[in-house]
Amino acid sequence: MFALLAVVGYASGYLGIFLAASVADTSKCQRPIWPNLSSSFLLLPMSVPNSLLPAVELETGTHPTHAVLWLHGLGADGHDFVPIVDELALPSTISVRFVFPHAPMRPVSINRGMVMRAWHDYDMIDAKVGVQENMESLRSSQQAIEALIDRERQRGIKPENIVLAGFSQGGALALHTGLRYPERLAGMLALSCYLPAPATLAAEAQQANLTTSVFMAHGRSDYVVPLVLAQASKRQLLESGYAVEWHEYSMAHTVCREEIDDISHWLNHVLK
Repeated sequence: MFALLAVVGYASGYLGIFLAASVADTSKCQRPIWPNLSSSFLLLPMSVPNSLLPAVELETGTHPTHAVLWLHGLGADGHDFVPIVDELALPSTISVRFVFPHAPMRPVSINRGMVMRAWHDYDMIDAKVGVQENMESLRSSQQAIEALIDRERQRGIKPENIVLAGFSQGGALALHTGLRYPERLAGMLALSCYLPAPATLAAEAQQANLTTSVFMAHGRSDYVVPLVLAQASKRQLLESGYAVEWHEYSMAHTVCREEIDDISHWLNHVLK
């Protein structure tokens, strides 16, 4: 089942509104239906050097002082979570740049070598045993996200004002990168995901983010990334001394209204 279901990296069924979809047909993956973006937000065309990931950018005001790098799930793209910005009720007193990068196209083993947007290649082995990661592609994407952080620094935003966020495989990469980043970040937001390469964390983690707030959320009926796998990741982080804020919701591999309200509250706290 995992080989077929894992392709649905989209945040499907936002607020309980679903599009009819066939899981086996990746051209009909479930996608969220979002309300129109607020006209007060500026959606910018993205022009980046060839060395950087292409991305969608949205700014909540002029001269941003904070940034959120939001990573999509397997098989999706950077547009997937753009509409969530209007739902987050961020304070008008700060200007935030949201960056939604597009993952590279690559064959994905869990989907029988199908080529799709993916942050790294992997195989789901067992809900209790964990995930077999392709470390080369995982580290390559880690470096690509670090390059985006460095670019925000060049544009005047300090790492301490940057949140790494992501859903599903994107959330896994946000955790992997944030825990290894050598400077303190504002926070890590990990939705419906797990901690990749857990055996390497102790040797590679940076002390700079030991006390950085980590928001983890998961659906109790998630059969794409099993809840037990996410709970094991939470336990490892807590036992390692990280400041994890854990949430569970009555949902599948998706997002829900209650979750977005909790994310809004958390972001308003860490983006100061």
